Amino acid sequence: VHVAESGGGLVQPGGSLRLSCAASGFTSDYYGIGWFRQAPGKEREGVSCINSSGRITYYADSVKGRFTISRDNAKSTVYLQMNSLKPEDTAIYYCAAGDLGCGYVMDYWGVGTLVTVSS
Repeated sequence: VHVAESGGGLVQPGGSLRLSCAASGFTSDYYGIGWFRQAPGKEREGVSCINSSGRITYYADSVKGRFTISRDNAKSTVYLQMNSLKPEDTAIYYCAAGDLGCGYVMDYWGVGTLVTVSS
């Protein structure tokens, strides 16, 4: 399984950014793909997750209403649309995938992409 993120960068507070996760090579029909983030000096936290069908999604309370996860199976890509960004959203964002789906241990991780929200 190969997982790779892209799309990070510098954005002003209130702005938007879209992250992409190219994920392929799954052998499980029940896999999930999620986004995690780790801010400086803080523990890694789960941000959002989507199941293999795309019909079930999860969001951390801190991003509900601002972030949207989606997937394009034809492109083997999962997206995280981030709107109304806040300075506290600054972190390295990781894409991860798990053979058992969202809510289980993630087996495959990308190297991360940095998102900086600052004026």
